[in-house]
Amino acid sequence: MLRHSDIATLLPHGTETRHNNMNLKTKKYWLFDMDGTLTQAMHDFDAMRSTLGLPAGMPILEALAAMDPEQAKVKHAALDAMELDMAADAIPQPGSHELLSLLQSQGATLGIVTRNGKQIANVTLAACGLDEFFSDADIISRDCCVAKPDPAGVQLLLSRWTADPADAVMVGDYLFDLQAGHSAGIDTVHMDVDSRFEWPQYTSVSVNSLQALTAYISP
Repeated sequence: MLRHSDIATLLPHGTETRHNNMNLKTKKYWLFDMDGTLTQAMHDFDAMRSTLGLPAGMPILEALAAMDPEQAKVKHAALDAMELDMAADAIPQPGSHELLSLLQSQGATLGIVTRNGKQIANVTLAACGLDEFFSDADIISRDCCVAKPDPAGVQLLLSRWTADPADAVMVGDYLFDLQAGHSAGIDTVHMDVDSRFEWPQYTSVSVNSLQALTAYISP
């Protein structure tokens, strides 16, 4: 059941947002983060950094980019193996199938922008039963462009779709998702199941569940 508090979190943040009058129901192009957004968060990044011998608190991809290329290549392979193991056990975020089904029925174009590798993304989506909603070309991974928070992945999809940025929205659970969308000039939805709603400067709309988002855009 949708609670009043769920609806309230969907309201724009007011003066802290870029597009106070933004209407999600008019969006034709929907870009999604994957881990923690369409799927339930399961990565223990501190443990992964420790296993890889990376500095505590530093984003993994950025830490690898700062290393000697040969050493980074070895650690990238170890990272891929770790993430591939987790991908097979991925669990969909509650409401993900219903949201994507609704958007698909409304004729929306759907894409993924993830910091994962392409194979990992494909395995994750298949494990969650969400692969049917995304064409392979519209799953943008770290293998084909600079990873979020760089807007390259978002811009790549917008260009491929010949989409007007005003018609697009990026949905994600973390700062990098919001920054990527913001930098690409599109609206953003922060999906935070804990309702902390940090980073309002990069957020157009906040929601604490995908079910609430589905209810908001339903006819």
